[in-house]
Amino acid sequence: MATPAVTDLTLFAFDNTYARELDGYCVPWAPAPVPAPKLIKLNSALARDLGVNVDALSTPEAVGILAGNGIPRGATPVAQAYAGHQFGHFSPQLGDGRALLLGEIVDRQGCRRDIAFKGSGPTPFARRGDGKCALGPALREYLIGEAMAALSIPTTRTLAVVTTGELVRRDRPLPGAVLTRIAASHLRVGTFEFFAAHQGPAAVRKLADYAIRRHYPALAEADRPYLEFLRAVAERQAALVASWLGVGFIHGVMNTDNMTISGETIDYGPCAFLEAYHPRTVFSSIDAGGRYAYGQQAAIAQWNLARLAEALLPLIDETDSAAVAAATEVLEAFPGRHAAHWLAVMRAKLGLSAEAADDAADRALADDFLNILKAERVDFTNAFRALYGHASGRPPAAVGVYRSPDFAAWLQRWLARRPGQSAGCLAAMRHANPCYIPRNHRVEAALGAAVDRGNMAPFERLLAVLGQPFDERDDDAAYAEPAPPEVTAAYQTFCGT
Repeated sequence: MATPAVTDLTLFAFDNTYARELDGYCVPWAPAPVPAPKLIKLNSALARDLGVNVDALSTPEAVGILAGNGIPRGATPVAQAYAGHQFGHFSPQLGDGRALLLGEIVDRQGCRRDIAFKGSGPTPFARRGDGKCALGPALREYLIGEAMAALSIPTTRTLAVVTTGELVRRDRPLPGAVLTRIAASHLRVGTFEFFAAHQGPAAVRKLADYAIRRHYPALAEADRPYLEFLRAVAERQAALVASWLGVGFIHGVMNTDNMTISGETIDYGPCAFLEAYHPRTVFSSIDAGGRYAYGQQAAIAQWNLARLAEALLPLIDETDSAAVAAATEVLEAFPGRHAAHWLAVMRAKLGLSAEAADDAADRALADDFLNILKAERVDFTNAFRALYGHASGRPPAAVGVYRSPDFAAWLQRWLARRPGQSAGCLAAMRHANPCYIPRNHRVEAALGAAVDRGNMAPFERLLAVLGQPFDERDDDAAYAEPAPPEVTAAYQTFCGT
């Protein structure tokens, strides 16, 4: 197959520090050309935030580039190397098997962002895979990424989805696609694991220095920069997982190659949102043991951070015992840091101020409400939104929690805690309790219509609803309804890309 040529078209103002500063940490590579590129979805709002000309991205030549039929001027496409612990088992070489980092740009806010392809053909890291992506998973990544962004959760996002005119072979032939992903970076815990395993401390140091310059520049002058780097990554992950729990998000595949150094959510393969609340909820078809269940995500984040710590140990201190002791202190502090972020999330969801508050009492109040939801199998999102309605003076919604014999006593405790709460608490409560989340059955229906019938209307409708998750609208009431219990009981997600 021919290698696409570098074009004269300037789509992005590239400044590619990863390829320039980390020679040997990636493999120069080119996307595989495709026969019939077609633009399916362009994220115009994101393009404007990036400072990219929306009209230029829509031209036939640009669409061809977004499918892999040309390399835009200034790009230095590379496949990044990384390893990873997958379901607890170490895979020493993974890497971008079907992805390419085109390069980096600085957006309108002065933030450096990666521009990368997914589904652009096999690379040296493909491990006998075809390097392709099907349309359904590409649209899923677009949809969930935009929903998470609207919920103010750090996330990668999709700039464009382009079909290729090819079929990819999965459980059945499916239309192929290439998505263009935007990220703060694609540095992962697994990136550090790869260079620790294959090249040793000097290579890890160079990578860590780059990560600090890019994501944590204030740490460059710290007395122990690599220890503080570990602490900073842990803090972002503690906050990120707490934000996931606040909206009922289940990542589904929290392998170390899917944990970013930046603290963004990445990889929306077997992800899902819980409906009836239970901490052991799992939807991923490959997670039979529940390793990545909803309630396990904080513990797994800590486990993943321990793998990062292992890679950084020679940098933290020259003495093994001192390095282990320092890293252990950071890791042992993680549950407390996560608990603090979780309590902040729950206080917002319950409309409580943190001023002069009793942390233990507020944790008990939150835990007891969740236990009622668990016992009654009540929808997580709707139960909290009903509480917001109650706090804002509206009649309580007809959700199952209000029929629980334990709820009346809990409600009195909650009401006793709330006198004197400010209008700001009510506003925070509203923005902590969405009306609309990506309901699993709605996501599947939208993707099925797009893939099987070429009908993007359900996708566009759902995307519009999820773009304003906190504004309750009569016309969108159906999108707030959970799936029938029998549908949710049988629901599974898959690593489909």
